Amino acid sequence: MNKNIVIKAENISKQYRLGQVGTGTISHDLNRFWHKIRGLEDPYLKIGETNDRSTKGDSDYVWSLRDINFEIEQGDAVGIIGRNGAGKSTLLKLLSRVTKPTTGSIYTKGRIASLLEVGTGFHPEMTGRENIYLNGAILGMTRKEITRKFDEIVDFSGVERYVDTPVKRYSSGMYVRLAFAVAAHLESEILIVDEVLAVGDAEFQKKCLGKMGDVSKGEGRTVLFVSHNMGAIRNLCDNTIFLENGQVKYIGNVEDGINNYYHNNIVDNSNSIEMGIYDLENHFMKKDKKNGILKVEMYSNGNLSDTIITGSDVKFIIHYNTNRDYFEPEIGIHFKDLENTNYFCINNKHVGIDLKIKKGFGKAVIEIKDFPIYANADYYVNLYFGDVGPNYEVLENALKVKILGEDYYGSGRSLLYSENKLVIKEINFKTF
Repeated sequence: MNKNIVIKAENISKQYRLGQVGTGTISHDLNRFWHKIRGLEDPYLKIGETNDRSTKGDSDYVWSLRDINFEIEQGDAVGIIGRNGAGKSTLLKLLSRVTKPTTGSIYTKGRIASLLEVGTGFHPEMTGRENIYLNGAILGMTRKEITRKFDEIVDFSGVERYVDTPVKRYSSGMYVRLAFAVAAHLESEILIVDEVLAVGDAEFQKKCLGKMGDVSKGEGRTVLFVSHNMGAIRNLCDNTIFLENGQVKYIGNVEDGINNYYHNNIVDNSNSIEMGIYDLENHFMKKDKKNGILKVEMYSNGNLSDTIITGSDVKFIIHYNTNRDYFEPEIGIHFKDLENTNYFCINNKHVGIDLKIKKGFGKAVIEIKDFPIYANADYYVNLYFGDVGPNYEVLENALKVKILGEDYYGSGRSLLYSENKLVIKEINFKTF
């Protein structure tokens, strides 16, 4: 292995058997054993399905990861991205030696500190102080080395008042604070962090991201980071590994990795019948294909379109069906960018408009004058329909639209996209 390479994965795969442990597995284990003593390949490696949760499988065996290959050099900050169930956490568990791969080999150089879930590596009956020393000892550090780092760890975590309290009495946020502080400050060569940081508050998340940046760029240690926050991935990481259904789809620089994630993994406009018209009967979040929102038409300045020009008059016609008579629904629309940053969300109740609809098919119209989102980009639109409980339908990422900012004020000068996200129509300047 190259002296600068600290992690190398060669054809690693991880297979899981579905169902309850101990139910029907002994025959499989005996079959495996019989093949092994005869020098034959494990018969269950020849079967199994890709971990695609959008389809119903037939096999009891699922490949959480399949034929993963990559190399990571010392000092690299690598973001591991993909939708839920893509295999990100499984990959980190393999790299952390929590579990072993079904096939393939992993080579690492140096000590690994990992934070995979709340309370990782902590003994609940021991105090925070005792757990700091325990984790350091597991990493091979001497008591003197841990003591040298102790005050820094406690100060970073903000739990100094509770450091002599058993950690079983800590909140999940306190758990994460201390666990991250321990993992980041003890002298490991490789730091592995799953999306567990989402448990912490915004201030602490920012603090953690800053520390991980210092660890990789300032101290030359290697960081592997799983997150759905593409802004954090973009700011912290140099490279990305994009996983989809347990397989590597892209390895390379951050921007290309994020673009691949957006365009290949979140949503496409496969529900589009034609430009500006979207069939939502088969949307992945629909429970009843024949009720709720069925179809949407989108207009910009009176024309069917999948593109909105900032400042134009935008109209959404929502086709619905309901088996309830004379009820007052909440009908709403929500715009967000590809990084899940919310831009604006509005429904009829917000603006004081009550609607009454009858049983059967109908249409609801949402009109937005002087459309206010400015920044040029692709956006997702969530749709809302119904009143309470099972009668309330939320269709996330129902539409994907492009917004063009252009010269909103007709001044001949465009606003800076980096500084303007929303715009207002009425604005005046005066001098006296």
